[in-house]
Amino acid sequence: MDAPFLTPEQAAEADRLFQALCPAVEDEWRRLTQLLASKPDDKLLGTTEFEVRDRVHTIGAKAIETALNARKKMASKTRALPAPLQVID
Repeated sequence: MDAPFLTPEQAAEADRLFQALCPAVEDEWRRLTQLLASKPDDKLLGTTEFEVRDRVHTIGAKAIETALNARKKMASKTRALPAPLQVID
């Protein structure tokens, strides 16, 4: 899969997310590499594939959570618009 074209703003956001995500998933990467290192060649396929997929899904979920949290933080830095006035009859 090719990397998408990013605007300079998107590239900066990608860099911020990368910096935030690396520490968040470091333990999962460690567990994944330990799992792979613990298996002999003839055990890498089958059950191990599913264990790897589970760990990768966990990393993906943390990536999405990190992106959402970063966007919430950015949104909270902008000034909220005033609520519209309601006319009560």
